[in-house]
Amino acid sequence: MASLLASIVQWLRSLLFSKHLEICVVGLNAAGKTSLVNVLASGQFSAEMVPTVGFNMRKVQSGNTTIKVWDIGGQPRFRNMWERYCRGVSAIVFVVDSAVPLPREGAVQSSGGAGGATTTDPSDPSTSWQVATEELHALVARPMLAGLPLLVLATKNDVKGAASAEDVIRIMRLETIANREVSCYSISSKVQTNIDVTLRWLCARSPAGAR
Repeated sequence: MASLLASIVQWLRSLLFSKHLEICVVGLNAAGKTSLVNVLASGQFSAEMVPTVGFNMRKVQSGNTTIKVWDIGGQPRFRNMWERYCRGVSAIVFVVDSAVPLPREGAVQSSGGAGGATTTDPSDPSTSWQVATEELHALVARPMLAGLPLLVLATKNDVKGAASAEDVIRIMRLETIANREVSCYSISSKVQTNIDVTLRWLCARSPAGAR
């Protein structure tokens, strides 16, 4: 009888103190979004990863917190879907590939000038930093997403020469994003660097008992 009562109390406590939230993971294709989601959900990393076409949804359990994760494709044809899936979530997670070489000085310019044109060198792989920056700033400028916490994750920091969190903050002009919480971590899904920090950040964005 006592064990039955204890089980009931434990069950009620799990209901009362459980946390539920949704997040949306976006970023350019091949940035490492799906690898990150798989590691969060199962702790397993695979070097062979099929690019996400459209979107995937996974559930991540961390302690008493259940996280519903939307993983949205990063190819150009899917980027107009980002805002739709980000509406109403607890946080936006923007993933960038920190193993991509940083822009050469003067090789990539910020949007601006007449007509808001952007000057890039298409032969320079680092131009993906410019594209990622523009897509991120365009996304957070959407009125429907105002105030949502933003976590920028620089993946693949196990690669020699990968950009640091400080590099990402500078290159992507994160300090200019106002009126919302903005955080940036350098992580690796392969060796699971800062995955625990990422989970703690996400779990802290959910009110107790929210569904």
